[in-house]
Amino acid sequence: MLVSKKEVEVRYAETDQMGVVYHANYLVWMELGRTQIIKDLGFSYAEMEIDGIISPVLDIQASYKKPLRYGQTAMIKTWIEEYDGFRVSYGYEIYNSESELAVTGFSKHVCVKKDSFRPISIKKKYPNWHEAYEKAKKQPEEAIS
Repeated sequence: MLVSKKEVEVRYAETDQMGVVYHANYLVWMELGRTQIIKDLGFSYAEMEIDGIISPVLDIQASYKKPLRYGQTAMIKTWIEEYDGFRVSYGYEIYNSESELAVTGFSKHVCVKKDSFRPISIKKKYPNWHEAYEKAKKQPEEAIS
């Protein structure tokens, strides 16, 4: 599978009183990872929105393993876990500066028309995205950065 990478410098404002990254910020970083894999595949989420299509979250999950702290750099690895032509599930691993696993997670999305929230078939509306997602899912593990 294709694995996209995105580095994020931990900012002071992202930490809590304990000096560790506040848990909700990992969800923001997962979104950065998702946007990065879409970009790495040659597409633009912003262009899809201009086209009147959005991709709301159906489900999201994060498991915390080790805290990240101010001054560290987070490495977000993202891949396409599942894809069926309508729904897509992205997998995530977030590592600290010492390459230790800090967070694992996934998010599930569906593409819908912005004005009606009616689901669309990615396969039909965006055949190039469909082909790229199928290919990214099946290819041997390869990291892009």
